[in-house]
Amino acid sequence: MTEPPVPSPGPSSVMGNFFTVTEVARQLRVSNMTVYRLINSGQLGAIRVGRSYRLREDDVRRYLEQRYMDTG
Repeated sequence: MTEPPVPSPGPSSVMGNFFTVTEVARQLRVSNMTVYRLINSGQLGAIRVGRSYRLREDDVRRYLEQRYMDTG
C-alpha cells in the first residue's frame, strides 16, 4: 500500500503575502514617500520588481514589532 502524496506548500505559504508601497502606506497611515524613505534607509525590507517595490507581510510586521512601545 502506498502513502498518499503530501501536497507541497504553494508559493504564498513559502514566500508570504506581498504588499505594494501604497498598501503599506495606507496601513500605517503615512505617505508613500515615508515608506520609500524607510526602504532606502534599510529600516524596512523590500523586494524590487521592475521599477516598483513589494514588501513582505512578515517584514512589515517585524518593522512594527521593533518599534512597539509599551506605554504603561
